[in-house]
Parts: sequence; C-alpha cells; structure tokens
Amino acid sequence: MLRLYDTMRKKVVPFAPADGRCVRMYVCGVTVYDHAHLGHARVMVVFDLLRRWFIHGHGWQVRYVRNFTDVDDKIIRRAAELNIPISELTEAMIRSFHEDMDALGCAPPDEEPRATRYISQMIAMIQTLLDNGYAYLAENGDVVYAVERFAEYGALSGKKLDELEAGARVEDHAGKRNPLDFVLWKRAKPGEPKWDSPWGPGRPGWHIECAAMSCTLLGETFDLHGGGMDLMFPHHENEIAEARGASCHFARHWMHVGFVQVKGEKMSKSLGNFWTVKDALKRWHPEAVRLFALSAHYRAPLVFSPETLDQMQASVGRVYELWRRMGGRPEPGPLPEAFRNALDDDFNVPKALGVWFSLVKEANRELDRGETRPEAARKASAIAELLGVGAGDVEAWFRFGLDLDEAEIERLIAEREAARKARDFKRADAIREMLRQKGIVVEDTPSGTRWRRA
Repeated sequence: MLRLYDTMRKKVVPFAPADGRCVRMYVCGVTVYDHAHLGHARVMVVFDLLRRWFIHGHGWQVRYVRNFTDVDDKIIRRAAELNIPISELTEAMIRSFHEDMDALGCAPPDEEPRATRYISQMIAMIQTLLDNGYAYLAENGDVVYAVERFAEYGALSGKKLDELEAGARVEDHAGKRNPLDFVLWKRAKPGEPKWDSPWGPGRPGWHIECAAMSCTLLGETFDLHGGGMDLMFPHHENEIAEARGASCHFARHWMHVGFVQVKGEKMSKSLGNFWTVKDALKRWHPEAVRLFALSAHYRAPLVFSPETLDQMQASVGRVYELWRRMGGRPEPGPLPEAFRNALDDDFNVPKALGVWFSLVKEANRELDRGETRPEAARKASAIAELLGVGAGDVEAWFRFGLDLDEAEIERLIAEREAARKARDFKRADAIREMLRQKGIVVEDTPSGTRWRRA
C-alpha cells in the first residue's frame, strides 16, 4: 500500500485514486520569464518519477496536468527589459523548458495549459466568488479576495490569519479591506496585456490561474496537487480559498517538494545563487542531474554543490560500468521487494537508491565468481528503467563530455596498440597519459583495449 505525506493533514496517509483506477494530478509549473534552474528541475523530476510509480508500481492510469504561467508581472518586466513582445519571450522560455525536461528524461504531462488560454474560465470563477460573497470590487477597479470570509484560510500552511503579514506577491494598494486580501483580477495598466471582463479590461492574478485551470481540466475534486515547498504559502493557500469559495472541493491530497539549497539558502533567481538546467548540463550528464534531483527525500532540502554533482556522475558511471562489463544492460527482472517498499513508504527514493546500488555491487561480485548473467543485475536493470537513470546507451555514457572526438580517440588507441606490438612501451605509455589528461581511461582487457570517460 502506498503511503504519502499530506501537507494538509500533516501526516503520512494511505494514497490511492478516488476511483481506484486513475490518479488525477495537478502540479504547478513555471513562470516563463527565464530559463529553468535546478530547483525547478528537482520538482519536475520528483513528480515524473511519482507518475512512473503510480503506473508501473501500482498499475494506475494517470492524468497529469502541469501549467505554464505566461502572464505575470515578472514576464512583463523581462519583456520590457529585452524590448521584445511578451509572446516572443514566453514562447522562447517554454521551448527552453521543454528542452530541459526532455534532457532530464521527464515525460510530457497529459495537459500543459497556459494561463492566457483559460481567461474565460478564470473570469467565470471570479464571478462565482463575487456572487458567493468571497470577493469584492476594490476602489481602484481590481477584484480582490476577502480572506476573512474563508474560515479555513491558513489550514494548509499552518499559519493563523491574525498572525499573518503580507507575504510573497501580496501587494499593498488602495482599496484593500485587509492587507492579506489578494488580487483576483488586475485592472489594466498602460502597455500591459489585457482582456475584457465584466469589471473592465485587465488580467488575472497569479493564484486564480491554477485554481481555474486545475478545476477545468481535472474536475471539482481531484486526487493530488503538488509543487515546490515555496508555493505552499501564499499560492496554494490562496488556490484553496478560491476553489472552495467557488464551491469546488479541490485537491484530496497535497504534496510539496523541498528546496534546493546553496550554502544554506534556497536556490532562487531572486537571490542570484542559481544554476540553470542548461548550465548544469554543460558540465554533467543529464542522468547525473536527474539522480541529483532524486538523491534526498522529496520533503527534505537538497544541498547543491559541484562536488555533489561529481559524485552523482560517478555513481551513475558505476552502473554503466557494470553494463559494459556484461556486454550491455540485461533484460529487466522483477523489482525487488525492498525497493518497492521504500517507494511505498512516503516515496523514500534515497532508501530505494540504496537498494539499487547494493544490487550493482552484488552483480559485480557475482561476475567475479564467474556467473555470466547475475540475477542481481537483472533487478538493477529493472530499477534503472523505472528511475530513468542508468538505462541509456552504454557507450554513449562513456563518450559524454569528451575533449576529443571518438575518431581521434580510436586513432590514438590504434597508434598505442601498434607501439605496444613494436615494444615501444615509452610511446604507448605516453599515449595513455595523454588520453588520461583528456579525461579518457584506457583499459587493457583479455578481449582487447577499450576506453571510457574518467
């Protein structure tokens, strides 16, 4: 039985789809004003693996929705800074995000709604909130949510209304009855994108976007709502207030992924301490970055350093060294019970990874004893396939990030072989050392010379 921590209930509880067949899951995506960083990557990789586990571990279908916020103050400012149309910026950043997710092995969601394509649904939800007495028209023309009208406000984050101060994306402006009230519809300003509405031209606030899109695509009640830990308040808290105020029951289970930290601080664009996914992929293999994203428990902080990524690369390399030793990745066997139990226990991926690497070690020991198709390797192969790590082209792994092209490496190895046959060991050793300095390890085996990336 799968058990997951529910942020709303503050405890680990059994999880299964309401209908017993299909998990309906919404994950907050990115605001497309810049390239994705490793904090974003962690969230997307965690939910990609969770989706795989729902399907391959429990036999459920999944309807996965992940949005793009493509209208926002940050987008407007960035487009103005670059002196380009907003649509040009958002299209470029959406393409960039897709490239990053493809590289990291994250399968596309079933639906990828953009906020600007669901304006009518947002307007309808805002009108319902006005009709139900949860919102009001401010003096400046904005439509604002009255948080005091929602008795359960703060239940997700554990914050109490009378102790709260205006937080992220909560702006003080004339006409608010309470500084915590948040904007549902922003009256148009000169030069900003706008849509017609019953309250005049304007654009939606951030929180109403996800509330409207999730309810539209998954129904008034769905199984799981996820995102980064930073979205718990105010974004998800406000989504709940909006959806419930509009008579939608909303998500049955809430799941939040911890921060990626750099020197004790959250990795973020505002702090300027971030690595984009693209920058990371210039230095480390995509599978090493994916393993990094999974290497800490999803609710715990994940500490970034270049040394940690180097360790991830070495760890994946040990898996590929086993496959190369066996002449290729073997046919997957059954997933080990210990691995299954770890993922079913609040999605404990680090514990599951421990099972995987133990199997890799055991497979090498079995090969040392003369076994040709060790059972441990078949189990490790099944895990690699599920994780999306260690299941790629074996030789391509060893050629990643080389300073020399493959033809040049093969030419030098052939030259070294000729030198050895001529008993010119000084020249042979010099070629080996030159290759080593270029990041190439030469291995002489009974079946011939082979090479790999150091």
